[in-house]
Amino acid sequence: MVYVKLENDWTDADGINHSAGESIDVDAATLASLQAQGIVSEGPKGGGSKDGTDGWIGPTSTKP
Repeated sequence: MVYVKLENDWTDADGINHSAGESIDVDAATLASLQAQGIVSEGPKGGGSKDGTDGWIGPTSTKP
């Protein structure tokens, strides 16, 4: 399973509505379908951030 954030509203196969901005767990096949439809976007692919935190948002908001 993969945890993703929805960019747009989406109704899953069980008829459950999910709102844009909601984070959900999906399997790889569902993720591929959602990406193809533009409902989720890929996250950052690494390489670090300009401020040196590399996207770390831990309890102190600083890199450990």
